[in-house]
Amino acid sequence: MTLRINCWSGPRNISTSFMYAFRQRDDTTVFDEPIYAHYLRVTGREHPGRDEVLTSQNPDGEAVVRDLILGEHPTPVVFFKQMAQHVVQLDRAFLGRCRNLLLIRDPERVITSFAKNVPDVNVADTGLPIQVELLESILADGGDPIVIDSTALLAAPEAVLRTLCGRLGLAFDPGMLSWPAGPKPEDGVWAEHWYASTHRSTGFESGHPSTEPAPEHLRGVVAEARPLYERLSEFALDA
Repeated sequence: MTLRINCWSGPRNISTSFMYAFRQRDDTTVFDEPIYAHYLRVTGREHPGRDEVLTSQNPDGEAVVRDLILGEHPTPVVFFKQMAQHVVQLDRAFLGRCRNLLLIRDPERVITSFAKNVPDVNVADTGLPIQVELLESILADGGDPIVIDSTALLAAPEAVLRTLCGRLGLAFDPGMLSWPAGPKPEDGVWAEHWYASTHRSTGFESGHPSTEPAPEHLRGVVAEARPLYERLSEFALDA
């Protein structure tokens, strides 16, 4: 049986590095934001490289779910890097056939970074409202949600990944801790707009967390997002 993993993240949240970690596993195939074109089509949002995204993917989200997310794959594990805000105007029944991870980051960091490419960022753009919906749905079904805070992952990548693999029923692979620098064949066409720093990386590098404050006009968006992040944080994995 295929293990289908959706990693539901928000933007600017090391989700590409997380995808690269799973890409290092011999038993795993990875896909980069397969319903991005669907999201752009149904919302009309303007993002860098919008036209290229719309022509690079099937913009029919239901078809992507049927043919790709629930389709046949050559490996026993399939990892889908997903943006939570993309799962709009889409039947979510497929989630019951997948393992669903929630990757979170302090919303001030997300909003400050995202606004550099999408200046009119709003709380929906952070993915947090839908991440909370997914969390509450998992809890209502009696599930045990898997929430990963990127700060913890960067601070102790091996410990967090070992814990995560255990929760997924997978053996931990030390190869997940590093990867070659540069673009990857699985990268979406939007990589040129968003992945420069990730392409320079060779692993989870904590560095020095940004302390740049959100622009004044976005302080209200940060305040709106904060309680959503705090709700998700209640379930964050301990390494």
